Amino acid sequence: MTLKTLSSYNPRRSPRQRRSAATVDVILEATIQVLLSSGTSQLTTTRVAERAGVSVGSLYQYFPNKQALFFALNDHYLDHLAGRIEKVCETLQGAPYTQMVQGVISEYINIKTERYDVTCALYRAAAEIDVSDIVESMCRRIEVASEGMLASASDAKFQNLSSLNVTLLNVLFGTVRTFFDRNRPELLNNQLQEQLIIMFCTYLNRTKLP
Repeated sequence: MTLKTLSSYNPRRSPRQRRSAATVDVILEATIQVLLSSGTSQLTTTRVAERAGVSVGSLYQYFPNKQALFFALNDHYLDHLAGRIEKVCETLQGAPYTQMVQGVISEYINIKTERYDVTCALYRAAAEIDVSDIVESMCRRIEVASEGMLASASDAKFQNLSSLNVTLLNVLFGTVRTFFDRNRPELLNNQLQEQLIIMFCTYLNRTKLP
């Protein structure tokens, strides 16, 4: 059953000091390890606290329940993903659009596959909790960054850039997610990246302004 009371997912307090931030990082990593070893159904705050080497009381200072752990873990992961794509888009400002496409596709797949098992675990955990708000926030951040990047392309201007950009990103997100759902890591390779790059560049070439 999907849970939708966002207030129950919020941490009890934000980690403002360096020690507190480090504690939260340890707790989130422990959450990943418990997810990988036991699955979502066996994940409890007690198990996470034991794996993290902190007391349950210390964990409850930040996360009131396991749903809050799920939410924070996804928020941390998606914030990291969006930040890296934003950095690539900023770096590629003013480049040829083919180079932009290569950069974004390569970085997105790299992020998703760096810890393949973690990405799989988070996709599975998403069935336990409604993370649509933070997914939407990630998508919007990437859409803004990639649209700004494409608008600065040194060799082309595009028709209906906003809708074109959203369409291409949804193709990227959906294609990669499908291979995770099928548990086919061997397909997330350079050949897939090359096919996506060809597809995106062909589409962009057809929508260039004369």
